[in-house]
Amino acid sequence: MKRALRMSYLVAGVAGLGFFAMSVLLLAVWPGRVLEEQVRRMSPGHPLGLTDSEGRGRRIYAREGCAYCHTQQIRYVASDVARFGGATLAWETIFDYPHLWGTRRIGPDLSREGATRSADWQLSHLYSPRSMVQGSVMPAFVWLFDGAPDRPKQEGLDLLAYVETLGRDRALAAPEGESRARAACDCSEDERRFAFGSAVLNASPALARRQGDHPRLAPSGDSTKGQQVYSRDCATCHGTRGEGDGPGAVGLHPHPANLAEHEYTLDRLSFALWNGVAGTGMPAWRDLPLADLAAAAAVVRGFHAPQPEPAIPEAVLAVGAKVYAARCAQCHGENGAGDGYAVSQFAVAPTNFRTQRPSLAVSLRAVRDGIEGTPMAPWSNELSEAELSAVAYYVRGFFEGQ
Repeated sequence: MKRALRMSYLVAGVAGLGFFAMSVLLLAVWPGRVLEEQVRRMSPGHPLGLTDSEGRGRRIYAREGCAYCHTQQIRYVASDVARFGGATLAWETIFDYPHLWGTRRIGPDLSREGATRSADWQLSHLYSPRSMVQGSVMPAFVWLFDGAPDRPKQEGLDLLAYVETLGRDRALAAPEGESRARAACDCSEDERRFAFGSAVLNASPALARRQGDHPRLAPSGDSTKGQQVYSRDCATCHGTRGEGDGPGAVGLHPHPANLAEHEYTLDRLSFALWNGVAGTGMPAWRDLPLADLAAAAAVVRGFHAPQPEPAIPEAVLAVGAKVYAARCAQCHGENGAGDGYAVSQFAVAPTNFRTQRPSLAVSLRAVRDGIEGTPMAPWSNELSEAELSAVAYYVRGFFEGQ
């Protein structure tokens, strides 16, 4: 009896060890080998590794617990692909050890974050999240800064550098890398659709675009809804009265527009709300209902109080036209539409004066002093005061209204 009991213990122990070994092989070793082979076949030839600064930023990201609230993995489900873009391929995380995929989305997924927001927005958000996103539960990381959002310490710069790598390698590998991965993908049709079927790699509704279609918003009379949307999503940067003095404005370069000093067409606001303003901290708002965007646009247009326009002598306008043709048309275009031949060279698109008219004070200030954070340079050292005034008057005449 004792012999049989000892044998049963021995058999149970051996079986347990065998089951454990089999589990390790089936759940760890074998999937790891399959994954390594998949990465080898699907990755581009020379994916870009992390620089020293980016590597330090990755360690700071882990140290500060960012992965507790943010994932770095677009899952193979329709809702993820629709919201973020193409599902994550295994090779995208080959430099992640240990991985920082995360398991919870208290904050948004960051798989494509590197191309989604401007650097100054990211730093301002790290410094004071609620100054950028009303009601955010993200903690402030003020110890990464020297007292202001536009004065990051080296650790703040390193963390930013790492965040800006997220999604970078796959974007750089396209289109050849996408073709290679698609051809080497031994996967189902559903997996192919989720990984490669998205029209864009980064589908974030906040991603600003220089060009693209946009819905034409209808005039809205819903002032209550407009104030709610503006207060929630716009006032953090543009201020409660649209004067560009919101709590998030301090660290943004270029500074948020003073909406009260500009007259906008509804089409201009439709484009800006749908596509953002590329090269600035202004994101797109494609995740909001069109009715909300239309109501917010009505609030923005309401900040501008029309002033009587003085009659400008023809001689002054003639001087302005001459100065504009010589100094401004290469960027702002021959007819003021922001489509000059040099436009492609700039991160921030030149103003389209046909859809946006600055006040005379703003126009004069721009030609005299330039606009910080944009390609608009000061002209006070090259033009006389009469020429500066003349061209400031002249550009305002391009506005078409509506």
